[in-house]
Amino acid sequence: VFLGSGLSWEPRSRAVEQVHLRCTEGSLEWMYPARALRVVLEPNLASAQHTTVCIKPASDFQGASIYVERAGQLHLVVREAEGARPHHVSCFSAHTPQRVALFLQASPQRDISRRTASFQYELLSNKSTASPNFKKMALVEAMCRPCDNMELLMAICSSDFVVKGSIRSVSHDSENHMSQVDVSVQKVYRQKNRIFQQEEGNGEWQGPIRTLLQCKVKKGGGDFLFTGNEHFGEAWLGCAPRFKDFMLVYQAARERGANPCEFELN
Repeated sequence: VFLGSGLSWEPRSRAVEQVHLRCTEGSLEWMYPARALRVVLEPNLASAQHTTVCIKPASDFQGASIYVERAGQLHLVVREAEGARPHHVSCFSAHTPQRVALFLQASPQRDISRRTASFQYELLSNKSTASPNFKKMALVEAMCRPCDNMELLMAICSSDFVVKGSIRSVSHDSENHMSQVDVSVQKVYRQKNRIFQQEEGNGEWQGPIRTLLQCKVKKGGGDFLFTGNEHFGEAWLGCAPRFKDFMLVYQAARERGANPCEFELN
C-alpha cells in the first residue's frame, strides 16, 4: 500500500515523483494530485510469469488519469471520468513482466479541493488470460467451459475459496460484462477473505460470486461446489460442479491415490 500527497512537493519543482511497488497485488492512494507520479511495479519474483496487469480505480477516483509506459510512449489506461464507474477494471499486457511503469497525470485544477486518485492493482499470470479479447473484459479468471476432472481436483487444493451451496439468484450487468451469482452457503471449506458471511437475522451463510457475462450463467437447482479466486476483494468463479458429481470424482481419485490434496468430506 502506498499513500502519498501532492501537497508535500516543492511548488516550483518540475520533477516527477517515483514510487516503486514490489508486491504482486496492492493499492495506491494519491491525495491532492499535482503534476505527475510515476509508479513502477517491480515484483520480487525470480520467475517473470506475471504478464497481465489489472487496475481497479476506487469509486471516488478523481484528479488524475492513468497511463502505461511502453517503449517511451504513454498509453491511456484509465481516464479520470471512468473512475466513478463501479466494478470498472482495466487489464493490459505487460511487455516487460519484471517491471511495469504506470504514469499518473494530475488533471488541471484551480482550487485545492480534496481529490484522491486511488486504485488497486493485481499482476496476473499468463495462464489466466486465455482470451485474446481480455483487455475488453472486466476480469479474465473465468473460463466458460466446464472443468475436467484433473482441473477440478486441483481447484479444491489451490482456489482462494471452496464452498458448498445452492444458487439463490443470478443477475446480469451488461455494461460491465459481468454476471453475479448469489449463493446460499451450506459449508465454507476455505475462503481467503470474508466474502461469504453469516446473516445476522436468520444465521444463514451467503455471498456473491462474479463471472463474465459471456459465460451465460443461469440459475440451476441443487447443490454445487463453488471454487474460484479473489480479485480486488471479490470472488470470481472457477470450477463449479454439482456437488454429487464432485463427490464421485473425488472418491474415485482417492481410491486410486490420485487426489492431489485431502478434502474433508463430512
